[in-house]
Amino acid sequence: MRGASSKMAIWVLGLYGLYLAAPVYWLLRLALQSNQAILSGERDFTLANFAEIFSNPVWYQGFANSLTYVAINTVISVSVALPAAYAFSRYRFLGDRHLFFWLLSNRMAPPAVFLLPFFQLYSAVGLFDTPLAVALAHCLFTVPLSVWILEGFMSAVPRSLDEMARIDGHSLPYFFFRIFLPTIRGGIGVTVFFCFMFSWVELLLARTLTGSEAKPIVVVMTRTVSASGIDWGVLAAAGVLTILPGLAVVWFVRRHLVKGFALGRVS
Repeated sequence: MRGASSKMAIWVLGLYGLYLAAPVYWLLRLALQSNQAILSGERDFTLANFAEIFSNPVWYQGFANSLTYVAINTVISVSVALPAAYAFSRYRFLGDRHLFFWLLSNRMAPPAVFLLPFFQLYSAVGLFDTPLAVALAHCLFTVPLSVWILEGFMSAVPRSLDEMARIDGHSLPYFFFRIFLPTIRGGIGVTVFFCFMFSWVELLLARTLTGSEAKPIVVVMTRTVSASGIDWGVLAAAGVLTILPGLAVVWFVRRHLVKGFALGRVS
């Protein structure tokens, strides 16, 4: 019975894997064909679409802008969430649970609610059309999520570890950075993953808060219509390239993700 169940599970997972891989395969196939061949149904092989992206400043600058604000957002979110999550997990103060819920409620709000306030604020202070503007706007959603994830990991660490470090004479900064953080590196990996993925794929804020200088790749991909129509080949090549950063992040934090999904709040 167990053998039959295992085989059935393998078949189901295999079919599901093929289902997930089919769009990626089709996207790669389109990226390696010219636009004329795609429209006419012919088959050919070309790298001109990728060459267009790497040679056209509109495309490669879009990738650079996206990577810039995603990196800034991830660094800010994790840096702010680490001490905040530690405070929530180790100390009790007036209104701590209400404050924790309020942080999480910001994550529940749709980004469209904050479009006008962010637009007016950044226009007034001169941050409009900069990667920093998008990064700070995304922090409104990624910081609460980061605090929520990290607090779950930190609460799972016994308080006796803090007491032992205090008895040994270690200062709080030394204990926090040299002893405590290595024990929750799985949680940090999960947090980095979610911060990156949210900021990388978010479109509404990134489109509204940028103009011509800091336009991200997700916005560039929505403006591929020209007088001759949509350049499907270039658009598919850009889609393939947008998948690569996410795969790279998953590759580098894959070990932490397995442990994180098993032990942290995400489970």
